[in-house]
Formats: sequence, structure tokens, C-alpha cells
Amino acid sequence: MAEGNRAEGKGEAAWEAVIGLETHVQLGTASKIFTAASTSFGDDPNTHIDPVVCGLPGTLPVLNQKVLEYAVKASLALNLQVAEHSKFDRKQYFYPDLPKNYQISQYDQPIAEDGWIEVEVAEKGKDTYLKKVGIERLHMEEDAGKLVHAGSDRLAGSTHSLVDYNRAGVALAEIVSKPDLRTGREAAEYASEIRRIMRYLGVSDGNMQEGSLRCDVNISVRRGPDAPFGVKVEIKNMNSFSAIQKAIDFEIARQIKAYESGEPVVQETRLWDEGKQLTKSMRSKEGASDYRYFPDPDLGPIEVSAQQRADWLAELPELPAAKRHRYADALGLSIYDARVLTDERPMAEYFEAAVAAGGDPKAVANWVTGDIAAHVNANRLSIAELPLRPEQLAEMVQLIEAGSISGKIAKDLLPELLETGGSAREIVESRGLGMISDPAAIAAIVAELLAAHPEEVEAFRGGKNKLQGFFVGQLMKRTGGRADPKLANRILSEQLKG
Repeated sequence: MAEGNRAEGKGEAAWEAVIGLETHVQLGTASKIFTAASTSFGDDPNTHIDPVVCGLPGTLPVLNQKVLEYAVKASLALNLQVAEHSKFDRKQYFYPDLPKNYQISQYDQPIAEDGWIEVEVAEKGKDTYLKKVGIERLHMEEDAGKLVHAGSDRLAGSTHSLVDYNRAGVALAEIVSKPDLRTGREAAEYASEIRRIMRYLGVSDGNMQEGSLRCDVNISVRRGPDAPFGVKVEIKNMNSFSAIQKAIDFEIARQIKAYESGEPVVQETRLWDEGKQLTKSMRSKEGASDYRYFPDPDLGPIEVSAQQRADWLAELPELPAAKRHRYADALGLSIYDARVLTDERPMAEYFEAAVAAGGDPKAVANWVTGDIAAHVNANRLSIAELPLRPEQLAEMVQLIEAGSISGKIAKDLLPELLETGGSAREIVESRGLGMISDPAAIAAIVAELLAAHPEEVEAFRGGKNKLQGFFVGQLMKRTGGRADPKLANRILSEQLKG
């Protein structure tokens, strides 16, 4: 946690950070927000632009209806109040990455306002806690292009810049939080939950490496929760959760140091330098008046009826927070397991399908979050692509629960099942891998082992009780791990004690 939360001086309140995030979510539509130009990522520069993107004379933008649907669904998932009437505005934006020199956005009448989400915060060395974070608004807008700073000059940096307009005009949902966050960790967890929700909805892939989700962070510090807000500083274009946390923690410490040394903290936009692990000044912060907003004359008002809102609300899936609560309350899973299982919707659906097929929830969770997740990650697979289907995993779990196979046998079978799928029961039966649960058969094997190791038997009876583990190992080796562990231990104890 940032050093900014420590108390400073006698009788003075502890420093407190006040943090808000502006999260830009690229909506996953096939075409741009106001034109049919493609949104495909990674194609040659400047191949997905057209006269509308460039704002050429005689062109008119037309709102992509799928963008409106995605924006409303995202708003509903964030508990925002969707406006019956909203509008688009022009934001004067004189940068080389926006070809028409203004951005179509929403200013005073956004599509949705006043919502919240629940965030699960896991601070190192502390208990996990829940935090309700308010959301000020969600509005629709178009993205800008991308500048690539090229060339190299040791003193001056890049010698020139290139611009790619393929991203210009791609639909964005900008989600503005209330200033409810207090630490870098809380901010990172909040951004992670926003991404998780968008991916559950299917409205965005949330791929931060491709710029599908980017965050601007606003930070100030003050003396205690009752003090007025300090001077706000913005850090632009955070594209990883780790960077969000580290940049905030650095900036909190920087601002506190400035105040304590009598230096001014100015309202500005800063950038996070990943290499140097610090923030650096970029430009003075613009205000709303700098953008000179006015209603876009080419786009009519946006109307969302109560029936349309109800229809889209009915299409929402169960969201991550609701799943986490259900897994813990109804299925008895730990907070950690519930969190891991719900991080990605495909994993949650795989887990639920296995439980629905009869697998014990805790046992299924252990397999999914352990060996199966490791296999998926190592092979860069989606869990939905696994040959081992959820009902086949449930069958294997049921075999273990029934005592038909041991956990060790299941571990030995799993690599094959993950590669080819199939029935664990059929494999066990065809290869004779079932558990040996006949007391007489196990007793006979134990008697042979004791006869083969008289010195160890004598040492055990002389007080070296740990040697029982040696005999258990020999027994499992002799039976290929098929001996019933509880029965084997009981019979071993009885015969070792004579």
C-alpha cells in the first residue's frame, strides 16, 4: 500500500488518497460506431478508414445499433440508470490522431448515470474485503487513431511520428468511477472487475495488449477523510493492472512528498514510465471549457424505451460477483476458489456443467483450478476447447468419491483424458485399474512385505513409528497405487504391531 496512508506528525490526520478511474472499453462490434468501416485489429495501417471517419464534407454519421445495445447492456450490468433520452456532442479535439479534428462523444446527457459495482480486494498480508465503488456515468464515443513515434535520436528522442487511423471511429464506452478508491490495489481490482464484467457480457474482449481496455487515473491526496479534495492529477492510458497499481502508489508518494516539502502540486496530465517506474509530466490538464462541447448537428437524439431496457436486461448473464456469492454460499467453496473459478466465464461454465453432471463441487473445483487450469495455461488453450468434457470430469470425480479409484490413479489418468477425452470408468475397467478394497487381498500383500523387510519391522516395533510411511510406499508400489489407502493403513498398523 502507498506510504501516503501513514500518519504524519503529532495531532495531524493521516494522508488519504482519493482516486477515480476513467475506463475506456472498446466495444466488440464488427464495424465502427458511425460507419460500416471494419474494426479488425492488426491489419495494415490506414486500411479501415472512409469519408465518414475522416469527416469529409457531404458525409453523415449513422449510429451503429449494436453499439447502443452493448452500451445499454454494459450500463445495466454496472447498475447504472439508463436514460430514456440522451444525445451526442462534438468535443473539439485538435490532435493528429483524430482526422476530422473533433470527437463525437456525450457530454451533459450520457446514456447512463449513477451506478455501482462490488469489488473484492485482496491486499497482501490482509484479509480480503468487499468494497462498493460508485460509478458516475457511462457514455458512448468514438476512439481516436494511434500515433507511432519512430526513428531515434539520443538527445531528442523520436525523430518523427506516424499515424494509423484504423482505430479512429471504433466504438468506445467510457466508464467514469466516483472518487471512491483509496489505494492502488483497490483501483487495480476495480479495473479488473470492469474488464471481467465486460467479458462476461461479450461486449468487449478486454484485451489490454491490443488497447481494447485502457484506463486514465485521477489522483489527489488530502489530510484525512474530512479534508477537502487536493489538486487532482491525471495519469493517462494505463494498459495493465500492474501498471495502474504501481503508478498510483508512486504518484501518491510523490504528491505527499511535494506537499510536505512546500512544493506545489499542479493540475496536469502525467504518463507512467514503465522502464523508470515513475510518472512524468505530459501537459497541463484540459477542462471541459477547453473542448468547447456542443450538440452534434448530424446526429439525432438517442431514445431507449422501457421495453427495450427490459428486453436487454433479460439477456444479461449471471455476473461475476453474483457467481462468487453463490459459489461460496450455496456450494461451500472458499473465497479463493470462487474468485479463481469466476475470473473467466468459460471456466465458470465448465465448472458448473461438471457439478450439474453429478460432480462434488469442492472436488470439481480442486481439479479445475489445479491440474486442469495448469494444463490449459501451459498449452495456451481455452477451457472450452478441452477434449475432457465436464461430464467426463464429473464421472472421474464420482469414481474417486465411490472408492473405485484412488486420487493417485486419477492423477495418472488425467493427462490422457486431457489430451483425448473419454470415459475414466471405461479406461479403469479395461485396464484393471480399479481400487483393491478386499481386506484379505491387502492383508496377504502386507504379510509378504513384512516378511521381505524384517529389519524395518524390528525397527518399527522398537519405536521408529515413521517407518509406517515406508511400508505404505512399498504397498502402493506393489499395487500400482490401487490399494484402498484407509484400508491399507489400518491393516498395516495391525500387522506391524504384531
